[in-house]
Amino acid sequence: MTKLAVKGGDPVRKKPFPSWPVYDEKELNALRDVLYSSAWGIGGKRKSEFEEKFAAYHTAKYGVAVTSGTTALEIALRAVGLGAGDEVIIPPYTFMATATAVIMANAIPVFADIDPETYCIDPARVEEAITGKTKVIIPVHIGGCPADMDRIMTVAENHGLKVVEDAAQAHGAQFREKMVGSIGHMGCFSFQSSKNVTSGEGGIILTNDRKLYELCWSLHNCGRTMQGAWYEHHLLGGNYRMTEFQAALLLVQLGKLEEQTLRRNENGLYLSEKLSGIDGIKPQRRDERVVSHAYHLFIFRYDADGFDGLPRSRFIEALKAEGIPCSPGYGIPLHRMPFLETVRRCPLSCPYYGEAPDYKAISLPVTEKACLEEGVWLGQSMLLGTKEDMDDIVHAILKVKENVAELL
Repeated sequence: MTKLAVKGGDPVRKKPFPSWPVYDEKELNALRDVLYSSAWGIGGKRKSEFEEKFAAYHTAKYGVAVTSGTTALEIALRAVGLGAGDEVIIPPYTFMATATAVIMANAIPVFADIDPETYCIDPARVEEAITGKTKVIIPVHIGGCPADMDRIMTVAENHGLKVVEDAAQAHGAQFREKMVGSIGHMGCFSFQSSKNVTSGEGGIILTNDRKLYELCWSLHNCGRTMQGAWYEHHLLGGNYRMTEFQAALLLVQLGKLEEQTLRRNENGLYLSEKLSGIDGIKPQRRDERVVSHAYHLFIFRYDADGFDGLPRSRFIEALKAEGIPCSPGYGIPLHRMPFLETVRRCPLSCPYYGEAPDYKAISLPVTEKACLEEGVWLGQSMLLGTKEDMDDIVHAILKVKENVAELL
């Protein structure tokens, strides 16, 4: 047997996977054009151009470009009219921003467990979590995999709820005939450094509802209205506007998204097929209604029983040594995050809203297993490589499996 790299053997792979971000002279020229224009913020044309193009690409009518994906979620939740102490149903397998945006909008996060095969929020658990205080559902398209939007929208319609899609990781993903971010009442994207379309930071809100669009536009632009004067402020808004430099970068990045998404999908499907044949490895299930998966992450489930009881931490350590960058992803379920216990503000700590939620008492077994035992992530830029790069991932996992006795 070949000796594992973690034990001093030669690794399967010595060369790096494709790096991120991907850029060329087009980005440099776009930034130079903004610099020379002297219109670096208000008065420039690139922000509005990007809003229109990104929205159109994602089959939405309107876009509002803001400072971050977190800001996008906060503004969207304020626009739907959340009241003090209202409840918003979210998954516990997501970045903290999905919860903090709810709290910053003066509402209470309510956690519904995830589907064990997709890691997206489970619509059946959503319906169980609805109370008389529920106002919004936030499905997260985790890793770029579209959630079951058919069932989520049906649940929302049956209960008179709004749906705000957290599409922070799902640029270019498509569910049936619509792109994600345009299926719910609003959709929010991030352009943070790791995202499939990036300007370092930034975000955008998409919607097909003119009223919601104008509310978001006002909230991100100091409470101004589209028809009002510059110093006429109608809402309690703030300055959350994207800069012209960011918009210029994003216009170029958006032009590369389709080709990159096609490549990620080709490699993601190929890798899924290969890994599905390995006992103990189960790739994230891709619903047949998913036309395009963003593959911001390639997620697979690790079953220690298929590796003679080898803990996930040891498996990841061995795989990294073989030249395959990977991580356990969210190692702590969101409902177990310390910040939820330290919030000293309304609505989580407020005498006016009734008893504070006890998140420590919640049991969400699917998420807890995903975080603590089985989830493994590969980054999106790895899927911009070749079929040979994908084969290296497969060979490295097989090598670990074949030599598992060395690790036990």
